[in-house]
Amino acid sequence: MSMYITCLDLEGVLVPEIWIAFAEASGIPELKITTREEPDYDKLMKYRIGILREHGLGLKEIQETIAKIDPMPGAKEFLDELRSFTQVIIISDTFSQFAGPLMKKLGYPTIFCNTLEVAESGEITGFKMRVENSKFTTVKALQSIGFETIASGDSHNDLGMIRASKAGFLFKSPDSIKAENPDLPAYETYDELMNAIKKAMD
Repeated sequence: MSMYITCLDLEGVLVPEIWIAFAEASGIPELKITTREEPDYDKLMKYRIGILREHGLGLKEIQETIAKIDPMPGAKEFLDELRSFTQVIIISDTFSQFAGPLMKKLGYPTIFCNTLEVAESGEITGFKMRVENSKFTTVKALQSIGFETIASGDSHNDLGMIRASKAGFLFKSPDSIKAENPDLPAYETYDELMNAIKKAMD
């Protein structure tokens, strides 16, 4: 029996997009842009940090919004069932300072993510990516130590890990990404995704 690890994106797959929630809470529409619209994550984060600075907003304000975010309906049950028959790692471009409270609500699954650089004043001054092209790199690393990976996500930055895996699926993706990747199976419900993962492991 080969060893499988299922790699899942976090935002848009298990929890709502954190930056969209914060854009709504703070009334700053420019913060609604995500990797769905801007595939260059480095550029996107520098843009976000600039807007936060301009408005005098820091980590505390974002964490207050995150405290009110709940996982998508059915996400925790999906993860619990998935983890009963396969190893699961959430691979996200979000930051440990954002993900913490959400991991608690999801029953503390394993997450690999990045880190924000935060000044003592609470101002977000920068960010540190764990590795370059983290999702793809992580999946390749898992494969190099003898795992087969199955991957799913919703956005541009998930395509690398989806395509590098034994089986990969789009989940709750925008139509534009589905149209650009017609060969990738695309699912909208946790039941469909669960069945696809089980099938891939057969």
